[in-house]
Amino acid sequence: MQWLKRAQDAGTDRGVAYGVMFGQDFDASYPETTGYICQTFVQQAQVSGDTDLLRRAIEMADWEIAIQLPEGAVMGGRINAHPTPAVFNTGMVLLGWSALIGRTGEDRFKQAARRASDWLVSIQETDGTWVRGHSQYSNAGSTLYNVKAAWGLCEAGKALGEERYIRAAVRNAEYCLSRQMPNGWLPDCCLSDPLLPLLHTLAYSMQGLIGIGKITGRGDLIDCARRLADAEIRIMRSDGFIPGRQDSTFRPAVEWCCLTGSAQTSMVWSELYLLTHEEKYRAAVLRINRYLMARHDIRNPDLRLRGGVPGSWPVWGDYGRLRILNWATKFLVDALALEAKISS
Repeated sequence: MQWLKRAQDAGTDRGVAYGVMFGQDFDASYPETTGYICQTFVQQAQVSGDTDLLRRAIEMADWEIAIQLPEGAVMGGRINAHPTPAVFNTGMVLLGWSALIGRTGEDRFKQAARRASDWLVSIQETDGTWVRGHSQYSNAGSTLYNVKAAWGLCEAGKALGEERYIRAAVRNAEYCLSRQMPNGWLPDCCLSDPLLPLLHTLAYSMQGLIGIGKITGRGDLIDCARRLADAEIRIMRSDGFIPGRQDSTFRPAVEWCCLTGSAQTSMVWSELYLLTHEEKYRAAVLRINRYLMARHDIRNPDLRLRGGVPGSWPVWGDYGRLRILNWATKFLVDALALEAKISS
């Protein structure tokens, strides 16, 4: 959390810096991930009673409103002078606005969330997918992980009392369910390589399905995530390592770990433990979190690095190579907070 605060304070706006390349300064702010970091700050403020965290979350959310595009969307990429709308990024910011609607009830967050949700619904296909409005930085044909954006839409529907947003989110989740393979695999689910996807984007899909399933009481959506989550337990090494890319039979495709995806998968297992109380999920959380904590640098004299989480391990792995990522750090916070919850 201290690193995330420094990443917010590093720039001239109140967004959170994308990250830090080793040996360099903080990057420009990143609208997409600032949105769900806002959600984490709201949650941590609730747990800790630290009002500074809530103040910071509000500043993040207000910055997102200030840069919201005219159609209601959130821009793709880092903050830039030539923004283009992005479905996934819009869903991520909805997670932050929805959390603040629940905490503060402020009308400006409701208005921003409604504009963003209306845009998402307006460009959704009848089968629940989004084929328009993809970020220019994503692989437009491999975005099954948009179900996490649908979760943001679902949270907005819950916060605003708008059933049509929830129905739209469920349509996307049902499409995701229809694509699942018998072994639990979710195809077309990567930023760059649909045949060898990142654990990061697979975990986005699991998180989205569980989030929507919990809000709507749809056990079949949770079970869809659970089949994939169970497969990840089976391929995890005894030390907590999971390969950062896998093929559709869950065979490792690389020798490095995507720390980002591992932290997200830890969160998924914690959620499943809270839903099922099956000990295998709690045991998996403890194992993978030990792996993550052993690679979390908390002693570095360089404050740009201390407390942040690299994208990969070893740090020269392909995902976030030689860089601390704000979302990797956010997901470790969430993973450890959930471990505390399931261990209490």
